[in-house]
Amino acid sequence: MKAYRAAILRFADDRSAVYEEDGLLVVGPDARGQQVVRAVGAYASLAPDYAGVLVEHLPGRLIAPGFVDLHIHYPQTDVIGSPAPGLLPWLDNYTFPHESRFADHAYAAGVATVFLDELSRNGVTTALAFATSHPQSVDAFMELAQARGLRMTAGKVLQDSHSPDGVRDQTEQSLVDTEALIRKWHNRDRLGYAITPRFAPSCSQAQLRGAGELAARYPDVWIQSHVAENKDEIRWARELFPQSRSYLAIYDDFGLMRERSVYAHCIHFDDEDRALMRATGAAAAVSPTSNLFLGSGFFDYEGAQRVGFKFGLASDVGGGTSFSPFHTMLAAYYVGREGQTKPGVSLSPQDLWWQHTAGAAHALGLEGVVGNLQRGCEADFVILNPGAMPLLSRKVAHAASLDELLFSYIVLGDDRVVERTMIAAR
Repeated sequence: MKAYRAAILRFADDRSAVYEEDGLLVVGPDARGQQVVRAVGAYASLAPDYAGVLVEHLPGRLIAPGFVDLHIHYPQTDVIGSPAPGLLPWLDNYTFPHESRFADHAYAAGVATVFLDELSRNGVTTALAFATSHPQSVDAFMELAQARGLRMTAGKVLQDSHSPDGVRDQTEQSLVDTEALIRKWHNRDRLGYAITPRFAPSCSQAQLRGAGELAARYPDVWIQSHVAENKDEIRWARELFPQSRSYLAIYDDFGLMRERSVYAHCIHFDDEDRALMRATGAAAAVSPTSNLFLGSGFFDYEGAQRVGFKFGLASDVGGGTSFSPFHTMLAAYYVGREGQTKPGVSLSPQDLWWQHTAGAAHALGLEGVVGNLQRGCEADFVILNPGAMPLLSRKVAHAASLDELLFSYIVLGDDRVVERTMIAAR
């Protein structure tokens, strides 16, 4: 076992933040040999019980749960910052041409290395990631994630329709490849697999039907896709699937909405869509920097809270503009205040931080596993040093409450604050 003494942030079951100004985090192996949190609390109360354990003292630092990114595209690492008038032109002009290169395993591995380095540099320890339509892109990502001991979930993109050469797959082969990848990678060490239709307009009915059959056959895998991001995309989806009540309902009609299904964006919803999310247990991956960058719209926090369905924060790199959870949380704050059809929702700093840690883990069905520092959680955490940024250091020193402290990080922080990212206590 090893212990760390510093300020510590974690979350209670009711979503409230628990903060120890002088805390102790004790990590060590559980019965399976997995590195987990063995104890956490005030240093003064815990220290006598762990007198024989090596303690690393980290004055001025904040230990917090590793961040969880609910939606991100690893192949789009090099697409960040590509200008376009909207989502569909951005896909055609940048994303699809770049993703066609991922048929080459070596190329995919090179990008995946940079991607995983960026996640670590920014304190992200768990992510739900898209690969491309090429099985090689999944293998390259999973091999590297496994070597690093990461808890990652990813999937081969399904897109047999309305897609250009180089990324368009074949219906039957795409489903055969998906099942083979599930058997190869799902629940291997800390890895998970996600059945991944790119979005409904990129898939034939046969491909969506096959994806739903795989979801029924493998009920503990994840499902991920996009929905209701852009009004042109919605219009297109409704033309292609007129029998479905809404864009979201397309996925439900093909058996793709349940627990462990995560849909990115979920912007242009009505209350029936929100009720469908709640009834099926599906979760929304809120991607504010991407939505602002592409001009897609604003996630309706008021509607989500009123109807009550699961959601958490996501970077959506490369439509999203940063790997940094601090940038994502700040963008979500703007969206909550300004992007509502009704009076704005002022998201508290504690809630924003919860959405990117324990809340995102809850949306993934990994509550109590990652995204928190309660006893028994896997020992993925970040050590934050506000002294790395002079202005943030001054602001933190004057914080009169926990909300002021956390908001200082959200507004001023970036990757420079992340002194160490600990994966399974390493």
